[in-house]
Amino acid sequence: MATGNIKTVYDIFQSMESGPTATPTYPIAQAWLDHHSRSLGLFINGKFVLPADRQSCSLTDSSGSVICSTVCAEDEDISQCASSAAEGYQVWSDLTCRQRANVLLRLVSVIGQHGQCFSELCGLCGVSGSPSTVVRMLQYYSSWAQLRDTLISSWNPLGVVVVVVSDDCAFNSLLLKVIPALAMGNSVIVVPGRAKAPPCLLLAQLVMAAGFPAGALNVLTGSDSSLVAKLTQSSSISYVTYGGNKQDGAMFCEATAGMGVPLSVSVCVGSSCAFIIFDTADIDSAVDGVIEAAFGTKTNVHWVLCVQERVEESVVARLRLRMAGLKCITLSSDDRLLVDAAVQEAQHQGAMLVQSCTPPSSGAQYPPTVLCKSAPSSPFVVNPPPGPLLPLLTFRSSKEAVTLGNHTPHGQAASIWTEDLTLALETAKSLSVGAVWVNSYSVFDPCLPISGHKDSGTCTDGGQEGLYQFLRAPSFSSNHPRSPTTIDYSKFGSSGASAVVIPDDLGASVPKHYLQFVGGKTCKSVSGGCVAIQSPGGRGVLGYCPDGGRKDVRNAVEAASKVQPGWMKKSPSARAQSLNSLAKGLEAKRRDVATSISTQTGVSMDDAEKEVELSIIRLSDWAAYCDKIKGGSLPMPQSGFAFSVPEAVGVMGVLLPDSNPLYSLVTLLGAAVATGNAVIIVPSQKYPLPGLTFIQVLQACDLPAGLVSILTGSRDQLTAALANHSVIKAIWYWGSAEGCQYLQHTCTNPLKTLRLFSQENKEEADWTHPSILEEMWRNTVEWKSIWIPTA
Repeated sequence: MATGNIKTVYDIFQSMESGPTATPTYPIAQAWLDHHSRSLGLFINGKFVLPADRQSCSLTDSSGSVICSTVCAEDEDISQCASSAAEGYQVWSDLTCRQRANVLLRLVSVIGQHGQCFSELCGLCGVSGSPSTVVRMLQYYSSWAQLRDTLISSWNPLGVVVVVVSDDCAFNSLLLKVIPALAMGNSVIVVPGRAKAPPCLLLAQLVMAAGFPAGALNVLTGSDSSLVAKLTQSSSISYVTYGGNKQDGAMFCEATAGMGVPLSVSVCVGSSCAFIIFDTADIDSAVDGVIEAAFGTKTNVHWVLCVQERVEESVVARLRLRMAGLKCITLSSDDRLLVDAAVQEAQHQGAMLVQSCTPPSSGAQYPPTVLCKSAPSSPFVVNPPPGPLLPLLTFRSSKEAVTLGNHTPHGQAASIWTEDLTLALETAKSLSVGAVWVNSYSVFDPCLPISGHKDSGTCTDGGQEGLYQFLRAPSFSSNHPRSPTTIDYSKFGSSGASAVVIPDDLGASVPKHYLQFVGGKTCKSVSGGCVAIQSPGGRGVLGYCPDGGRKDVRNAVEAASKVQPGWMKKSPSARAQSLNSLAKGLEAKRRDVATSISTQTGVSMDDAEKEVELSIIRLSDWAAYCDKIKGGSLPMPQSGFAFSVPEAVGVMGVLLPDSNPLYSLVTLLGAAVATGNAVIIVPSQKYPLPGLTFIQVLQACDLPAGLVSILTGSRDQLTAALANHSVIKAIWYWGSAEGCQYLQHTCTNPLKTLRLFSQENKEEADWTHPSILEEMWRNTVEWKSIWIPTA
């Protein structure tokens, strides 16, 4: 018979008490560390290297006990690692696609055998990683390794890829860069954070056990932030990609500026993501989801809860019920101070607190807290501190929900809760984020491509689209001088073009004064200055063009930002019609444009007419491409529907090369416009006349006013103006090595996608190569994945 001291099932269910949990001991991981004397070296050329006389870093657990120590790499180790990776690349890339796929599949078996050790080591180091995730990625990307030459023909591996991740970045983010880089035939050097070093070293050991060639995967550890900058000084490094917080990403961009190595950033830590609940949602499921997302799991993002006004009271009531009894979350002492300050500021602004319990007066623990009636502009909403804080905002309409969801400098992800599928898809399309989950949250799979929208990065990870960052198209070479020069970044571009000297005796012929093109109209530069257009060999003056500057860029960006959202929403057929009209306009003006090319560059009239003919065909190609650029459904292993959607980057800046002044202009203009972008074009400073003559074609076509602007003047001055404008999302630059270095150093706040080509290497781009169309349009879009569960 039951007594009063015995709890019934109903009592236990009501209290939801958790039973005692045993403290994990991680015996297999401890044994692996003991085997290495708890002093882990570097992993170079397929083996552990423990150099003498090196500094070391200690890794401790949450209780302060030392787990192990790792070596801090020095210049000699960096040089040895780069050489090993270069040799490993030669062997690995020479294998056939089938052979590389087989090696990746063998790694699946090795991970299965040692998965317990890997899982325990991740748990011991406080890293969120699981063998099942590694296996899923290996299975997915081994098939892409098999099909690379079939489905991604003519694209070649980059060479040696450096993958850098911060300590606060999820281990999955590291794998999402390392495994596809290997699958495409590159060798990889991993530079992990301190906590991720042991799992990375174990993974490298397992990679060798699977039969990878020595040097295919190397691991460098250290505490010096200049490690990456030293590594990129090696001529064998082809590409650097970083995953983590934005501050470190910006620091790496500045530190590697001028090294001649492209660097991409994935900001996967610290972003604010919208959790949107509509009045058509299943409120109970939505509240359960937000509790688990914000307080139940350790994530790298901060959620902002956006609730429709009609269900605000219902949501808050359920939050109070679900949060009752939730345990406090342990923070660091510094984070506790930040959380206290944010809560005090929220209360000062009139926010109402919903907490699971009263916060302890001291210590590093803090209860899960919802900040109701928060203001969208509050710092703890835009950039929340680390801790269990969930700001709650309200909205009335779906348009206002989108505005709140986009009211953040970040663009990583969003979660939408509604039973109305049309509303969900319309909202997902309007949100400027890389991933949207409908009636779910934090769904990740290697087949889902996610681009960093806004300030969340400059590359795409995942899916087929994420493979292209590790491949090189044959049409372009972005190599430029590998040694940085001394530049005063504050003065770069501060001086305009050379002063125009007009001779006293002009004679009967007066050189023509050309105008630039801004907002759909021809105009002078704001400064009123002009630059002489020299004839071939500098034998005379062909005319004068405006000396554009910062204010001209500002006017062009304002015009572009007004028209670009509407242009992006136009149907592909409407964009194709406008590009066809541009091609017809060029056909009508072909004689004038060919004359400008011949007069400016000194080529024969036949060659100039041939370039015009190629340009007409290229515009027609882009018109045909408009409705061929699309995403599609994705093969998710879960029940539901997943889609990848390409979206326009926004407003782009393009500084054209000296070679093929017209053909390069229409190729890059067509790529930007066909995919829904607006573009500000700076013609070659040496050969501006064909670009200025092309303005007549733009005036006669039906492109919206402001969608395309053409500015002339000092290249450095216009480069600095484009780099420092916050609305510009991407810059393609052909110019000096100093200009490339300036852009790498400057375009970090906000982050801009860069395509840099130094004209000093004397290697001409192949504008006629068949792969150029796909390469260009892939650089004018960013990808969004949408996940809709069905069960």
